[in-house]
Amino acid sequence: MGTVTIGVSIAVPEPHGSLLQERRAGFGDAAAHGIPTHVTLLPPTEVDSSQLPAIEDHLVEVAAAGRPFPMRLSGTGTFRPLSPVVYVQVVEGAEACTWLQKQVRDASGPMARELNFPYHPHVTVAHGIDDELLDRAFEALADYCAEWPCTGFALYEQGADGVWRKLREFAFGSAVVPPQAARTERGTIPSH
Repeated sequence: MGTVTIGVSIAVPEPHGSLLQERRAGFGDAAAHGIPTHVTLLPPTEVDSSQLPAIEDHLVEVAAAGRPFPMRLSGTGTFRPLSPVVYVQVVEGAEACTWLQKQVRDASGPMARELNFPYHPHVTVAHGIDDELLDRAFEALADYCAEWPCTGFALYEQGADGVWRKLREFAFGSAVVPPQAARTERGTIPSH
């Protein structure tokens, strides 16, 4: 059957997702339109395609144990000089993301793997571009804010064309959003 490259992430909802994707493209990141705006729970991982049913079953269990939580993005950060990445920071929901990614990669599950770097939830807005453009992304989105109730995550597959496509969504076990997560979705981006 062969292998496929998969990832698990929390999608940044509209209108925030498209806005950040357009900004990423505007900074000159050629991969922007092939990568939906997201917070990674499992980085690109090659698996045997015959494992996909077991992977989906595992993710159903992870989602069933999860609960909705508030997500809030605010300001920028960078992984430079270690990695040429500028990101929007997850300032609320980071603990829940950390818990989720551990469950996804659990040693007893079909996606057990070590990470190359310590887990740090974030939304990439520029990657692998010139330092001047990374600086521009860092400055341009420094005042960016968005928030929404996170109610689940999704499994993605990277196609031969390099584009990531959603295979399936997984809703958390409880449909009840905690009061602090039930705020109106909103986002702001500076006009400069």
